[in-house]
Amino acid sequence: MKVTILTGSPHRRGATAALADKVQEGARDAGCEVVRFNVGQMDIRPCRGCDACGCGARPCVIEDDMARIYEALATADAVVWASPVYYHAFSAQLKCAIDRIHGIDDLVRGRGKLLYTVVVGASPADWIFDGVRATVATSARYLGWRDCGGLYANGCQSREDLEGKGWLDDAYDLGMSIAKRQASSLESNLSKGL
Repeated sequence: MKVTILTGSPHRRGATAALADKVQEGARDAGCEVVRFNVGQMDIRPCRGCDACGCGARPCVIEDDMARIYEALATADAVVWASPVYYHAFSAQLKCAIDRIHGIDDLVRGRGKLLYTVVVGASPADWIFDGVRATVATSARYLGWRDCGGLYANGCQSREDLEGKGWLDDAYDLGMSIAKRQASSLESNLSKGL
């Protein structure tokens, strides 16, 4: 099983990175092949809306690091979007990469990929994640991917804030569960004759 993780924090050693590390570790321990892109440190420019790509019929005209991510997204069985909450949504860095999926829409839509989210927010209020949850639900619906939920760690502003709250263990368990969820989906499809 192939898993692609997109991590959208500009902080290399922050809380989002720590949780993504644990998801990656858990998925690998479960036997998944994992590739991770720290988009917060990559050169990924905004989609221009020019449609020169034809939704994947032709290469995107923007020459940046997104080209490296396209193949991993196209071949992934599961995708993880990891980000801090920035003004009630994903970070700009991750949102930019998500917008650029348009460049390969026809290669990834309707493929039944599993979509997970790992989101960190400084506020103790759970509603801080509502914007992210709405974006994920709508994106999964549009892409024909399965929204598998994820981990929403509130009250965490730094790596140290994760200690003693169980979030790191939960992130590891989420990674481990990806392979199980994929196996369950395959069994369900086989029993339905799909």
